[in-house]
Amino acid sequence: MITTTGTGRAAAEVRTVLDEHSAAYARRDVAGILAPYTDGAARYALAPPLRQGPGTMVGDARGVTAWLATFDGPIRIAYDDLVVTAANDIAFAHALTRMTATPAGAPGSFSFWYRSTFGLTLVDGRWRIVHEHQSVPFHMDGSFRAAVDLQP
Repeated sequence: MITTTGTGRAAAEVRTVLDEHSAAYARRDVAGILAPYTDGAARYALAPPLRQGPGTMVGDARGVTAWLATFDGPIRIAYDDLVVTAANDIAFAHALTRMTATPAGAPGSFSFWYRSTFGLTLVDGRWRIVHEHQSVPFHMDGSFRAAVDLQP
């Protein structure tokens, strides 16, 4: 079940941007995946390196295309407990995010949850992502294993 909080036109518009963004992943639409970001947006994705930029897995069309090639079929991104706070030309959103995908050549899909935070600003009347941060908790027992088995 996907739930959202935050009211008003700006919050609804931000939710639409995120819905369109997740739909672009499902369509495997590189331009649509990159469309909501401003030039120079700060992106802290799950994949290495620590800083994302041109030439990295999510930093540009070449990187996104290469990443999409590691999966068969759609990549489903769904937001749970999405909270949007917006005022004037600045908005913040955070959610628990579920990704479901099938690795190329694998017999089945996987799903896991991670945390997402977005910072957006109005550019020419449209909300654009200027900051994205994704994170997965890790076990603090010295193993540093990602805790991708957690459920909300």
